[in-house]
Amino acid sequence: MTYLFFVLGFVFLIKGADLLVDGASSLGRRFNISSLVIGLTIVSFGTSLPELLVNLFASFSDNSDIGVGNILGSNIANTLLILGVAAVILPLAITKSTYFIEVPFSLTATLLVGFLANTSLFQADEHTISRWDGFILLFFFGLFMGYVYVASREKSSHDFDTDDTSVMSYAKSFTYIGIGMVGLWLGGQWVVESAEEIALAYGLSKTFIGLTIIAIGTSLPELVTSAIAAFKKNTDIAVGNVVGSNIFNLLWILGLSASLKPIEYAEVNNIDIYMIIASSTALILAIVIGKRPMISRWEGVVFLILYAMYMYYLLDREGLINAA
Repeated sequence: MTYLFFVLGFVFLIKGADLLVDGASSLGRRFNISSLVIGLTIVSFGTSLPELLVNLFASFSDNSDIGVGNILGSNIANTLLILGVAAVILPLAITKSTYFIEVPFSLTATLLVGFLANTSLFQADEHTISRWDGFILLFFFGLFMGYVYVASREKSSHDFDTDDTSVMSYAKSFTYIGIGMVGLWLGGQWVVESAEEIALAYGLSKTFIGLTIIAIGTSLPELVTSAIAAFKKNTDIAVGNVVGSNIFNLLWILGLSASLKPIEYAEVNNIDIYMIIASSTALILAIVIGKRPMISRWEGVVFLILYAMYMYYLLDREGLINAA
């Protein structure tokens, strides 16, 4: 049954992502909102549901290693694995607001999490993300949503000149979004739970599982959504989905989890924070290198190589390389 749910999970993820992209894009055209803003909000929230559920479950079951690893690992996978795959499928043109505002905001959120986790502003233990730290993260998430609101008001219908998304009725658009989110949630849960059972059977640590199996599993919605968006030549959703999900993960999901219950933070996770900073820097360099702000196919390949090197490091840190 474990393997059956593992396969069914992938089916639900793929179909759920397809419906979500179609519904969100159609709704964006109905409300005269750009694809980028839709990717930063509706799609990002929908594809971040697995991370949210995993972290809430981990927070209340004293499995903070899984929760923190899930967030950090997912953000690394989002930038290097997902954007790498999407760029190989189709070079990703980057909008001005993305590389001037959203990517730097995501990098700032990473630095904020690292700072709060390693200082004792509101608690004696410096390696704890307290409730007050969670409120601070939620405050910055509110600022980000304020920016998205302003950006959505400034966008106009010409943003859809190259968007061939069909316009559906409101009822059909919301139905697609609802069914897509349910499919992503069920698919993500089945894949993650099945993979976790398989991994635990081999005696792997919770931190390793959080950073790899669960992080990749909960990032599958973003991967499938961005890949499908790239195939449909809707690069705004492909990029906005990833950047928005990274910000959602750090500020909304980690902030909400910590505000409900303080989260223990392992010092070894600082290395993973550094990796997020490095991947964000690589993204910025990829954008500024070349004549146009875009992530080319060869840069996508570089992203995938960097992610493979990070996976090798995690395997070595777990002691699996020498064991093999």
